[in-house]
Formats: sequence, C-alpha cells, structure tokens
Amino acid sequence: QVQLVESGGGLVQAGGSLRLSCAASGSIFSINVMGWYRQAPGKQRELVASITSGGSTNYADSVKGRFTISRGNAKNMVYLQMNSLKPEDTAVYYCNAYEVSYGRDYWGKGTLVTVSS
Repeated sequence: QVQLVESGGGLVQAGGSLRLSCAASGSIFSINVMGWYRQAPGKQRELVASITSGGSTNYADSVKGRFTISRGNAKNMVYLQMNSLKPEDTAVYYCNAYEVSYGRDYWGKGTLVTVSS
C-alpha cells in the first residue's frame, strides 16, 4: 500500500506561482510513475504532469512551459512548480502513484488551487 499526502494549494492571483508537494509513504519502492492530476468543477479529472522512476517527464499541452514536475532526493517526494498561473488552472490537484507490475493506482485526497483574475 502507498499513502499520498498533498500540500501547497491556495489562492493566488493570475500570473502568480505556487508549488505543490506530495509526500509518499508505504511501499514506495514499487512505484514506477508519479504524477499530478487536476479536476475543475464540472469537468473530468485530467493529467497535468507525470514523472517516471527514471526521471522522464510528461506534461499536458495546457501547462507546458509553465509547470515543472520534479522528484525529491529522497524519492518519496514529488513537486509541481506552477508559474504564470491562469484562472483556468483553478482545480483540485491530486497526487497519483502508479505501480506498473500490478496495474494499481494510488491517490491523495487533493489540494485546492484557486487562481483569481
């Protein structure tokens, strides 16, 4: 089992920055991919960014050039640096961990990001 806890959400003005953190605990050695998803009111959850255990990253087109995903030295932390925030980035952001061998997903409870215009 893997537990994920997000932090760092809040209210920011358009053009501002926030840094989200995700702390993973439990059987983290089995995790192959970690990522951030978001869900805006009335919309489906969507992938924002992901990073593999080897360091390869992937971003949604809407955040390329503005957001950066990274992992901590201890490998149990994942960060999402969000710059040049827009009102359309407003959503609940969820940390995700994926075990390839079991095809299993783990989710945090989410952290709210609100970008005012």
